[in-house]
Amino acid sequence: QGQLVESGGGLVQPGGSLRLSCVASGSIFSTYTMGWYRQAPGKQRDMVARLFTGGYTNYVDSVKGRFTISRDNAKNTVYLQMNSLKPDDTAVYYCNAHRTVGWSANDYWGQGTQVTVSS
Repeated sequence: QGQLVESGGGLVQPGGSLRLSCVASGSIFSTYTMGWYRQAPGKQRDMVARLFTGGYTNYVDSVKGRFTISRDNAKNTVYLQMNSLKPDDTAVYYCNAHRTVGWSANDYWGQGTQVTVSS
């Protein structure tokens, strides 16, 4: 069974940087698309960045050029490096592991980590 554990959130000033980490159980890390989502108060949960098993990445337009998703296979860890942070980036960030096989889809979620960008 999959398990995701996030860390790295916190309070940062506008223009600052944070790096989020998500440790995944080995049974899912190598075969699932890994992603980061975020949910601001009163809003839906939206995709921020995804890293597919073949290495392809995609990002929501608002973070392109500022955020980078990457993985360390030896540590079963996916990262989200966030630079030039803005107040609009404030949200709870969730790690996600997703796989679709035929008609079946599996999703695992972390517990979420709060990111607050404020002066």
